[in-house]
Amino acid sequence: MTEIKVLGMLSGTSYDGVDAAVAGFSVEGDELVLRPLGLHSADFPRVLRENIARALPPARTTLEDVCRLDTELGQFFGRVAADACAAVSPADLIVSHGQTVFHWVDGTTALGTLQLGAAAWIAEATGLPVLSDVRTRDIAAGGQGAPLVSTMDALLLPADGTRRGALNLGGIANITVRDADGTVVAYDLGPANALIDAAVTELTNGAETMDAGGARAARGTVSGPLLDHLLTEPYYRLPAPKSTGKEVFHAAYLREHAEPYGVGGDDLVATVTELTAELVAAACRTHQLAELVIAGGGVRNPALMARIRALAPSVRVGESGEHGLPAQAKEAYLFALLGWLSWHGLPGTVPSATGARTPSVLGSLTPGAGPLRLPEPLRELPRRLRIA
Repeated sequence: MTEIKVLGMLSGTSYDGVDAAVAGFSVEGDELVLRPLGLHSADFPRVLRENIARALPPARTTLEDVCRLDTELGQFFGRVAADACAAVSPADLIVSHGQTVFHWVDGTTALGTLQLGAAAWIAEATGLPVLSDVRTRDIAAGGQGAPLVSTMDALLLPADGTRRGALNLGGIANITVRDADGTVVAYDLGPANALIDAAVTELTNGAETMDAGGARAARGTVSGPLLDHLLTEPYYRLPAPKSTGKEVFHAAYLREHAEPYGVGGDDLVATVTELTAELVAAACRTHQLAELVIAGGGVRNPALMARIRALAPSVRVGESGEHGLPAQAKEAYLFALLGWLSWHGLPGTVPSATGARTPSVLGSLTPGAGPLRLPEPLRELPRRLRIA
């Protein structure tokens, strides 16, 4: 089969910028081969980042603000996609996850999700077809719409008897594992960078928005009483599949829980860093993992990675880059994969991971400069994904 190049693009829950990765896909027997061609990243302009922050829960917004933000994001995503095609490689298809501004969940039931960044602006800027709104179809089928990385992980994690897990440390931490019977299970653990970023942003009045290099966590002292209190969060006791986001884990949430304990500054950063490490270690124990492969921005936080290793000493902890997908780029390549699947009429979800009734072909397609010409649908999903 002729190689098809897909550009996957996303802005995560940390909303610090956009990652766009181009992958070449070809089928060899029962394998889908992903050839990573490179990553292009762009920081959000300050004003756009501030506009995103004003639209996120628990802030109140207006339809005018939502309309403006949808347009501004679409225009920015369009520029990033065009730049990525020029800097990395031309593409045949673009997949834009967009910026999540609300993920509507009641207990373990996902009711809706909203990602902004109008796809028409991306198509106009690049002349290419754009797949967008990739989560809603799974929710319509009774799923969580997350974590969609489980689709990639299911194709990458070998069913060879070794208890392996794949972890993503973005704003929210999510994990994918294979149960003893080979069933793929995935869910959001809780906050990864979300509360760390919130603590640093508040501590510095916005001058810093993340714990660069884990320096603040390393200087701080974990508050045992606050940590114990944070671990009583009801979300952690919900059964999988489940999903969450900044609708729950935001700056006001952290302020409400931390102030009665008088914890602030670097000690607060250290405590919420320990919280994430505890959640990861608990999942390793629950699933009896021997190996954990980590991706996402959290791998650049040495303090967080060190605490995960310390709290899960029997687990071999590595990074996705050791397996061919750079930790920073994995999610962008994931959306490229989902685009290739939808382009060929194949489902992009694993029902056991998202909780959906059935697997779904994901997304909505916006034509590019020419007519929309889809290839003949494939009859079978590749059995495994190989990174070239």
